[in-house]
Amino acid sequence: MQGIGGPPAKALRTPRAAGAAGILAALPLGGTMILVRRALPAHPISEAAYLADTAGHHALRVALILLPFGGIFFLWFMGAVRDSIGAREDRFFTTVFLGAGLLFVAMLFVFGAAADAFLATIDTIRDPSQPIAFWPYGRHLTLVLMTEYAPRMAAVFTLTTTTIATRLGLFPRWLSWLGYVVGLVLLLVVSSVAWSEVIFPVWVLIVGCFLIAAHSRMISANLPNK
Repeated sequence: MQGIGGPPAKALRTPRAAGAAGILAALPLGGTMILVRRALPAHPISEAAYLADTAGHHALRVALILLPFGGIFFLWFMGAVRDSIGAREDRFFTTVFLGAGLLFVAMLFVFGAAADAFLATIDTIRDPSQPIAFWPYGRHLTLVLMTEYAPRMAAVFTLTTTTIATRLGLFPRWLSWLGYVVGLVLLLVVSSVAWSEVIFPVWVLIVGCFLIAAHSRMISANLPNK
């Protein structure tokens, strides 16, 4: 392709920083999930007790700071994975892969908006003994978005990514088995076992490290022998 009145345009290349996207995504995502579990009790407590828990409010605010970076770096991670697939991608699996990943990021930001509104409403309450009609709804909405719906989209993303990489021979056997186990846990167990959603950023971290190592090996193999 040639620009108007200029030299031929250069083809876009994947930035080198994309190789570290898995690590950069896993850290804020994992931190966000841990802080949300710290900030929102798994079982309902009294409104006055939650209003008095200022440490929990602070943890949720820190989670909302980390959340956008986790979503942005996760999009980079998706790009790095797709770049590793190359022209061999299958349309069906690629569609599911992209759809699940984008829905996961969308649910993260929906959670962020809901949690921010939840905190803003709490900040307007001055009397801790005042009954809070919205408390059960706000607590359940923010908790279920982060610990049930988003992880299930993460499960579809994990299973699809693992299937594509396994069929193309990109993942070793141990990483393929790990991906299927993580995907099934996120799909079937996450709503009944607390903290199980944290395995997703751990999986992203492992895959990110593997992609960096694989890219380094490929560069070393292509270097001319002296």
